[in-house]
Amino acid sequence: MTLPLLGPLSVSGFTSAWFFLFLLVLAALVGCYVAVQFARHRRVMRFANMELLERVAPASRVRRWRHLPVALLIAALAVLTTAMAGPTHDVRVPRNRAVVMLVIDVSESMVATDVSPNRLEAAKEAGKRFTDELTPGINLGLVEFAAQATLLAAPTTDRDAVKRAIDTLQAAPRTATGEGIYTALQAIATVGAVMGGGDGPPPARIVLESDGKETVPSDPGDPGGAFPAAQAAKEQHVAISTIAFGTPYGVIDFQGEQLPVPVDDETLRKITEITGGLAFHAGSLDELKGVYAALQQDIGYQTIRGDASEAWIRLGALVLAGSILAALVINRRLPG
Repeated sequence: MTLPLLGPLSVSGFTSAWFFLFLLVLAALVGCYVAVQFARHRRVMRFANMELLERVAPASRVRRWRHLPVALLIAALAVLTTAMAGPTHDVRVPRNRAVVMLVIDVSESMVATDVSPNRLEAAKEAGKRFTDELTPGINLGLVEFAAQATLLAAPTTDRDAVKRAIDTLQAAPRTATGEGIYTALQAIATVGAVMGGGDGPPPARIVLESDGKETVPSDPGDPGGAFPAAQAAKEQHVAISTIAFGTPYGVIDFQGEQLPVPVDDETLRKITEITGGLAFHAGSLDELKGVYAALQQDIGYQTIRGDASEAWIRLGALVLAGSILAALVINRRLPG
């Protein structure tokens, strides 16, 4: 729950929950207050003449509200006890110590014009936009693959270097998806071996963009294929998110003939199932940009437990001030 000017009032977790033992003290105080009020009431009832009592101490609206200051005081102490217990809430913070490998298919089918101006040029534009918008502290690298895979940019925070590498992408024959994944994993392992700032290797993610079936090898389950490569990524705790880019109506000119190159999602979806990544499909440049924007939010930030006590302290102070004000207005003295 979020209150204006106060912030989120979270009760989803506490770092020092033992502070709630102080609520037993508050319960004891409430019990004492009630006992004192009953004792006072019994002393007043000793007057035999009720008509005289009503004239001496007539019932009034003020008397009906005389318990409000104490009630507010107890509530303020309860709220401040909650603040001391260390409430937490989810906070999204930018990742700094992480590696992302952009793996792009440059096979000949990527020159199909079902996406304007063609799949590859659209992939370049969207890839550069993703590069610009990714959290600055993340190390980003680039791999291209066709018949073989090539590391064009080792993981780096230099975004201009990655964009220059994206500009060099050119179409080539065949599709070796597995080689692209293995090359990315090698780059991740290399940078992880030298990156400091934490215990163990940095968190890593592969973003794989392709439009068709793997042709090298012909069966993605064969050694060197996409599925064994995905299994290797899983063993290294690297999730692979895939983007199937294109439409069912893509064609390319092959030796004077129009060769259909419909986009294929099956292989890419299987890769995400193996590694626990996310699967996307984009049939236009705008859709591809939207996918990259979603990936940026998923990859560029992490959710941690953050301190949420400030809002409780503000609320406690506000209720305490209300208790003091009510005591001064109703009883002409501080609550107690």
